[in-house]
Amino acid sequence: MPKILRALLSVSDKTGLVPFAQTLAAAGIELISTGGTAKALRDAGLKVMDLSDYTGFPEMLDGRVKTLHPKVHGGLLFLRGNPEHEATAAKHSIPPLDLVVVNLYPFEQTVAKPNVSLHDAIENIDIGGPSMLRSAAKNHASVTVITDPADYAEVAAQIQATGATTLDLRCRLAARVFARTAAYDAAIATPLAAAFPPADTAPPLPPTLSINAPQAQTLRYGENPHQRAALYGRFHDYFQQLHGKELSYNNILDLTAAAALIGEFAGERPTLAILKHTNPCGVGRGASLREAWDRAFATDKQAPFGGIIAVNQPLDLACAEAIAEIFSEVIVAPSFQPDALALLQKKKNLRLLLTRKDPGAAAPWDIRSVGADSFLMQERDRKIVTAADVKIVTKRPPTDAELQAMLFGWRVVKHVKSNAIVYTASDRTLGIGAGQMSRVDSSRIAVWKAGEAGLPLAGSVVCSDAFFPFPDGLIAAAEAGATAAIQPGGSVRDAEVIAAANERNVAMVFTGARHFRH
Repeated sequence: MPKILRALLSVSDKTGLVPFAQTLAAAGIELISTGGTAKALRDAGLKVMDLSDYTGFPEMLDGRVKTLHPKVHGGLLFLRGNPEHEATAAKHSIPPLDLVVVNLYPFEQTVAKPNVSLHDAIENIDIGGPSMLRSAAKNHASVTVITDPADYAEVAAQIQATGATTLDLRCRLAARVFARTAAYDAAIATPLAAAFPPADTAPPLPPTLSINAPQAQTLRYGENPHQRAALYGRFHDYFQQLHGKELSYNNILDLTAAAALIGEFAGERPTLAILKHTNPCGVGRGASLREAWDRAFATDKQAPFGGIIAVNQPLDLACAEAIAEIFSEVIVAPSFQPDALALLQKKKNLRLLLTRKDPGAAAPWDIRSVGADSFLMQERDRKIVTAADVKIVTKRPPTDAELQAMLFGWRVVKHVKSNAIVYTASDRTLGIGAGQMSRVDSSRIAVWKAGEAGLPLAGSVVCSDAFFPFPDGLIAAAEAGATAAIQPGGSVRDAEVIAAANERNVAMVFTGARHFRH
């Protein structure tokens, strides 16, 4: 491979730029640059040719047109060693460009800002950058292309050693370029699809699903040790690990489920949730987090071993001392008081995570792989039910205490795998049945769990994520001690279920919305 003689540098992210350019200059490579990149290099004492001097054509239209020029793309694309290409390049005075260093306008960072305008988003769509990257990457047999400052060191080392780069390195860099430009286009397509929806669709679902999710970290393995795994996306924008072992695949599934559940109680009085395998083991609230812990833990004192704990208030010492009495995998909190943090950090295997941003403010879509190279996409379940939304369908209306327990439990049952049954008081869960093929079986499990925990269900409220298809589920709940029920309604046998409730003086309300969770 001939030595690199000429490099074009035009970057938004100037991390590591000057030391890398100094390496190029030391190797005798001519530097061509644009705008702010050229200024940064000159300020560092480097000799730089402005791109407009190289092309003989000025930057124009507020910089929108500066690299879209035959002398740029011809210098990148002509095939070295091809007589016809060599002759054409010579005829039009197009010298070869051997190295391109380009990263793109920060579109992703721009649209991530709150209340960003559509105008600002569009102005941060890079046109010339992706074009140069793709031209250089296509001709990787002769051209070295860099789009990530992390690659500077390897390229610099090869240039220092030989004045050139290896074909293996150029191939790898070219592949990274096409991955980057594909992700960049996907990042643009998604918000624009939302900004320009079809007239008959609201909210819009994109005609093509484009996922822009750079690898955030590799994981030791997936759900099981024989499965490879990695984490992608902006997880670390939302959560910061303060202490403990590296997060596992299952930890991430569980803690994001815990954060979603505790988000239902954001800004309210102290609330604590304990989860295992993405299902709540117990949820409690009280005058303090310690009181909330006592109520949540009382629901099930066996399942929380190795569980995930999430709180909606800064974690204090009193609660931390109680939590420290059992083994937990992860604690998620908006903050940790210093003495609580110091205590919990004594447990080397306990992972402590700070919620940096509200996960509920993330993109409003759930995406799931379903095999067969297919994906499902849906809106997140953000349905909120208030006292004004429920419909009383029985002769006896719920008491104020029963209604408060209904609304508390309804927010919990939403996060339990279907079929889901939750027995609650107004400030705690009493029994949880999750993921059974029969709703009656879920109810039986919830009753059994409450019995194991020594929690009486007399006077409790039963919450069902979907309608009772037959009266038997409601009857079983009443026999267990429930005096009120909240469910979506909508069964062809609603009248029979309502009659069964009236016969047993059970107050029942319909929400008109179900919360299936598969």
